[in-house]
Amino acid sequence: MLKVIQSPAKYIQGPDALYHIGKYAKPFGDRALIIADKFVMDLVGSTVKDSMSQYEVNGHFELFNGECTHKEINRLSELAKAQASLVIIGVGGGKTLDTAKAVAYKCQLPVVISPTIASTDAPTSALSVIYTELGAFDSYLFYPTNPDVVVMDTNIIASAPARLLV
Repeated sequence: MLKVIQSPAKYIQGPDALYHIGKYAKPFGDRALIIADKFVMDLVGSTVKDSMSQYEVNGHFELFNGECTHKEINRLSELAKAQASLVIIGVGGGKTLDTAKAVAYKCQLPVVISPTIASTDAPTSALSVIYTELGAFDSYLFYPTNPDVVVMDTNIIASAPARLLV
């Protein structure tokens, strides 16, 4: 029987890893679309912005609307194209990360993922779970590869509510 391991191309983990997300995005280009919901933007947006600036990456921040839907993927894909983005960055929980992966795939761009919770496999998986506008399961999108880079900041993960570590 064959055994296969499929994983992200690069996985970075440690305290304050998010402070270096710009370093890991830069090899893909100097224009990034950064997707996160309002809670995450308020929590770590300044850290991501400072890192983008430090590594000379022009980051356009866009709020995720809360559901990984075809409509949201299309909206963000059009924005990525309009911004001439060269890399997609997703920061947050599973639905945000699944949306970032879908946008990157649709735009044929690399994706950098930074989870803020541990209770999801979205950061490293080669698929997205798609929902309807009402939040019901719709379908799966499967990708030929896993995310290009995963940046796991253990300080952020450790400070998440206990229910999000389970």
